[in-house]
Amino acid sequence: MTTYKHILVPVDESPISYAAVEQALSLAKELNSEVTVMSVIAIDPLVGIDFYKIAPAITDYFMQAEKNAQLRLTDIERLFIRDGISVNTKVIRGVSASEGIIGIADEVSADLIIMGSHGHTGFKKMVLGSVAQNVLTQSPIPVLIIKV
Repeated sequence: MTTYKHILVPVDESPISYAAVEQALSLAKELNSEVTVMSVIAIDPLVGIDFYKIAPAITDYFMQAEKNAQLRLTDIERLFIRDGISVNTKVIRGVSASEGIIGIADEVSADLIIMGSHGHTGFKKMVLGSVAQNVLTQSPIPVLIIKV
């Protein structure tokens, strides 16, 4: 069996992220792996349309999004600490989710990414995009996709 020394787990507020966390928790415990749990606060490309009129609202949105991400990461971090697993957390700003995930995987020398996927197909996937699909196709390291 391949031994993964460092697992990266990208999370957002969705329940499927927590399914990926549970899988990472189990695997890290079994393999004695280090874990980095991360969250990306992406910039919406449509935001700049009337930037000067909505700048305060955007600033408030990003501040709240970062606060929520930090709280989520702290809660998840406690799960790993409880089980004696070495864990780090990171919040990335200003890049697309898939770009942030791939970048952090490289930065922390992760050798496995475990992430959730909503499993959209067809039109929904085309319209909504797929972070998991982008990471899967761009990542130079193995990616374990958890679908619920």
